[in-house]
Order: sequence, then C-alpha cells, then structure tokens
Amino acid sequence: MNDAERRSELAHFLRTRRERLSPVQVDLPRLGRRRRTPGLRREELAQIADVSLSWYIKLEQGQDIQVSVQVLESLSRALQFTADEQLHLFALARQELPLPSSSTPQQECSYLKPILDSFLPNPAFVTNERWDVIARNQATVQVFTPSMRLAPADRNLLWLIFTHPAQRKLFVHWEAIAQRMLALFRMSEGLYREDVWFLEQRDLLMQASSEFRAWWSLHDVNQAHMRRKELNHPVVGSLVLQSTTLQVADAPHLKLFLYTPLPEEDTASKLIQLVASP
Repeated sequence: MNDAERRSELAHFLRTRRERLSPVQVDLPRLGRRRRTPGLRREELAQIADVSLSWYIKLEQGQDIQVSVQVLESLSRALQFTADEQLHLFALARQELPLPSSSTPQQECSYLKPILDSFLPNPAFVTNERWDVIARNQATVQVFTPSMRLAPADRNLLWLIFTHPAQRKLFVHWEAIAQRMLALFRMSEGLYREDVWFLEQRDLLMQASSEFRAWWSLHDVNQAHMRRKELNHPVVGSLVLQSTTLQVADAPHLKLFLYTPLPEEDTASKLIQLVASP
C-alpha cells in the first residue's frame, strides 16, 4: 500500500479499537446519559494516553503527521492492545517495535520443550536475549555438555564457552566459535542497551577470561552463528553438525537452535548412540 493508504488503514485501526473500549474498561465514571457513538470518545482516549487531542484527531483522520515510538506505546497501553495488535500498530506507523527489556523466565517457555524433544536425536535448544539456554532437549546435554552438571543459572553460552575448559576440548575450532559468540553478545548489548545486565556480565567476563578481555577491544559484532560445528566428543569421537537458527514468532527475543548431522564422521549414527545411552 502507498503512504495514503497506510495512513488510512492506521486511522481505521485506531478508530475501531477505540470504539471497542467502554469507559468502564478504562476506569472512567459512567455519565448516566446514553452515548451517541460506541466506545471511548476521542478526548477520553487522548486524556488516558496523555497525548494532544488535536494531534490524535489528525492521526485518526489519516493526516500525514509524525508518530514517535513513545506515543505509540502510550496509545497501545491506553487501548489495551495485545502483543499482536501492538505489532500491527507499529507496522502501520512504520516504526520498529521496541525490543523487550526483560529476560523471559524459564518456566514461561515450558511449551517449547515438546517441540525440542521432537527433534531427537538431534540437539535443539532455545536461548533468550541474554544467551541463557532456557529450554533444551536431552541431545543438547549429551552432545554439548557431557558429564557437566549445570544449574539453570550457569546455562549461559558466553560463560560456557569462555570459562569451562571442557568446551575448549569439545570444539575443534574453539577460538573461532568463541570470537563469534563474543560478537553476538556485543550485538545483543547494543540492541538491549538499557539492560545493565549486559554491562555487568561484560565486566565479569573480562575478569574471568583473558581471551574475552583481549577480543573485546576488537569491537566485532555479528548476528549470525557459525553454521558448521566440528566437535571432538569425549565419548563418540568426531561429530560434524550444521546449525540453523529460528526466531520464536510469539517471542521474537527468543532463538531456537537446531543442529542437524552432516554426512561426515557418521554423525547421525553417533547422535542416536548418544541419546540412547543412559
């Protein structure tokens, strides 16, 4: 659609959502007299959203005006939008949806576990924006952290790669993987710059790892994992895997990592063997 059509669609979307809200739903007092039109009045919505009435009228009329992220967020709250409605609003206004500012608790991702298990015997896991592994299948444990007893708080890819000696032996190209992981972390730090957790972890990792401290000054950033992983597994020997990264649609800050066996080193059979072992 062209700009005029997009503004018209935005105006219609706001108007229909305003008309669906009753004063009671937004804690406005009943006035006693019957309303001529359904839902909230424009002046009521402008007041609740803390925006100018004249500005909001122009927006609902489809006029060509600038809309800030802050105003869109305020309108989303006032209109009690769902996540999908907010996404649609930002798309119509041609604004990028703000990234979530807090990490997703592990228990809220329990619905992903059956999906991960369906990929057995191939490893599959989910990370949040902080690179915590918040859900995984048994193949992930057997392949990437064999004989390692990790508490949920320790399941962070940065800390695993840079501070656990077993990971240096596991990954054939550990240095390249660690540098890419640091670049991914730095990219996340920029995207979630309001989250002080990233600054705190950066400082702790600098103290814990000389490699992290040296490579941080290179200022490398990246959004893509290394797809090919060669492993020297302590039980089954050489493994060659291909990594595919997917975004969880209803939680865009979550990433789903799937590892499929490549033809080399009889990897597929070895994965079956690992998952079958107690």
